[in-house]
Amino acid sequence: MNVKRLMATSLGHFVIDVLNSSVAMILTHLSGRFDLSISQIGFGAMIYTIFAAMTQPVFGALADHWRGRWLAAIGVLWTALFFILAAFMPSYPLLLTCLTIGAWGSGAFHAAGMVNANAAGGVRYPTMATSIFFLFGQSGLALGPIVAGYYLEQIGLAGMPYAATATLPVVVLMFIYMQQPLADDPQVGASHLSADQTNHRRRTATFVVLMFILLIALRSTTAQSFTTLLPKFYDDQGISALLYGQMLGVFSFCGALGTFLGGLLGDRYNRRMVIFLSTILAAPFCVALLNTGGWLYLLSAGIAGALLSVPHSIILVMAQQLLPTRKGLVGGLVLGFMFASGAIATWIAAWFADFYGLFVVLMVLATLPVGAACCALLLPSTRTLPAPTPEPELAVAN
Repeated sequence: MNVKRLMATSLGHFVIDVLNSSVAMILTHLSGRFDLSISQIGFGAMIYTIFAAMTQPVFGALADHWRGRWLAAIGVLWTALFFILAAFMPSYPLLLTCLTIGAWGSGAFHAAGMVNANAAGGVRYPTMATSIFFLFGQSGLALGPIVAGYYLEQIGLAGMPYAATATLPVVVLMFIYMQQPLADDPQVGASHLSADQTNHRRRTATFVVLMFILLIALRSTTAQSFTTLLPKFYDDQGISALLYGQMLGVFSFCGALGTFLGGLLGDRYNRRMVIFLSTILAAPFCVALLNTGGWLYLLSAGIAGALLSVPHSIILVMAQQLLPTRKGLVGGLVLGFMFASGAIATWIAAWFADFYGLFVVLMVLATLPVGAACCALLLPSTRTLPAPTPEPELAVAN
């Protein structure tokens, strides 16, 4: 395992997701100043996420072409620059424009970061390395609302440049440890498949992609809608930005632990059942976190965040194994669709919330993991097994 490369790309994932997860907090903070409705907050978050998501396949292909060099570091630097500029914009449209242009950097980083993380794990530990990469990213998502809640309450938007500038040491680290091109995957071209085997593999890949589409859409709708709309839900209850940033941080940080746990379980057990059990068990805890307070909220939010995130790294590794020569492109497509589908659904949910109430909409969203679990039952029962070790031949005594 290439530890330096893995740590560089994982730290990059951490800092860029600290910035990404602060967007909903920033928009909620501005809702009073610019008289924004729930749907307008959801629309702003959707535009930011769409810009980051839809470019990921393009950046993924570029990451394959550049063989993992430079792109991830450039992505973090780009996003940080536009976060700094956004703080000085005099109007909401200009601020949102700056943020969404900066989101291209997030798309570039995620597409390149997945390739580097997978390659850093080598032949033996690609799933483990990928889960570590997402553990850092989810931790950044958890810390972002807490950091944003603190500086928004203390100094307002003037805190954005400080948060963005703090990413620069990690950018330098990525340029140092990710400058060498990635080696070719030794497993590519190692197997020789017959025509029937090739056709079967293509049919399997098509079926898996179709199941992924519905599974990802349902799961992402709940996860991203909660992340985007919970700040407004708690703000309407009179809770301070600092406190509801911490409350959302519990949900997101436990999601980081769930992502890491999913990487471990995906190598040891039936991947289809891991996804099924984690998503179906998430639903009751999603409902509970909307109806509890105090330590019951912390327990419910923590378990819900963890269970929703268990399938994350499993889905991506399964997809990349279908086309090992284009891991950046495939990873960009899958992760981009995760972000885009969740963002669009979040905006639709926010629009309904203006008419039917935010609590009612969040309760409906909390039940969607049940549908995602049903989709998981139609996925192939795959799991990575270690190759058998040949036993030494025993000498036969005469």
